[in-house]
Amino acid sequence: MGTPEFAVPSLQALMVMDDFDVVGVVTAPDRPAGRGRQLRESHVKRAAKEAGLSIYQPKTLRSEEAIKQIKSWQPDIAVVAAFGQILSPEVLDIPPHGCTNVHASLLPRWRGASPINAAIRAGDKVSGVTLMRIDPGMDTGPIIAQREIELDKRETASTLHDRLAKLGAELLTEALPGYVAGAIKPKPQPRESITHAPRLTKSEGKIDWSRPAEEIDRLVRAYDPWPGTFTRWNGKVLKVLKAHPEPSITTSEAPFPPGRVVDSDMGIAVGTGDGLLVLEEIQLEGRTPTDAESFVNGYPDFVGGILN
Repeated sequence: MGTPEFAVPSLQALMVMDDFDVVGVVTAPDRPAGRGRQLRESHVKRAAKEAGLSIYQPKTLRSEEAIKQIKSWQPDIAVVAAFGQILSPEVLDIPPHGCTNVHASLLPRWRGASPINAAIRAGDKVSGVTLMRIDPGMDTGPIIAQREIELDKRETASTLHDRLAKLGAELLTEALPGYVAGAIKPKPQPRESITHAPRLTKSEGKIDWSRPAEEIDRLVRAYDPWPGTFTRWNGKVLKVLKAHPEPSITTSEAPFPPGRVVDSDMGIAVGTGDGLLVLEEIQLEGRTPTDAESFVNGYPDFVGGILN
């Protein structure tokens, strides 16, 4: 069970494992996308179609029809990766070995829908993946296995997503056979160090220039590519696509108040609550992305302006 690109490596790993046969794939219904609002298949559906697997796309798994369909496959175990629905007790009880989840964090840290973004925004030094047995709670089930990796200093949600998707597939290959055979016993999650990462909204990408440059930098990297970070200039939305902090220069040194655009020795930058944020790539509403230096060539009044 899965929908986005994150789940594809896990599906592909299951397809080549000697101990398992994939009896069916559950993914989200095709959804309108793009300017033409054409129906678009999920990444998991496309991978399943290429492999000739049985595909089921219910709006919800809580219907009698959905439960009947899954029972008809007679699965020994269900593997979930970024599926987007909470499984009902009726579904959880269908496979004899239960339902397992490939979660993109080291549980119990960052339970919820956006663990990758949360780890980068918080400045975590490490992240990883967890294979857990699903219970009725939100990412509260017992841990089957975990793998940890160090985060790069310039890690983005996009790069970490790809690394953890691959790591999750590797963890499945290593741990799932032992779990099904009874050699690996799931352990309850620790009760301490629990943190939550709820679903993101676009409004959360609004930059508060009174915050420190390093914190804003983490926000930009955490929300790349979605929901993205933005500010406003001359009444228009300005997306900040790439940037880096220069925390050694503080805003107490005029003329760098929060939100002020300056032409510094490091490049086009913005004053923050602590230090400068150097703009690398930006995009004005209705325009294509460009580097900050080129943007200033077209909009020389940008320097000295205030972002809010």
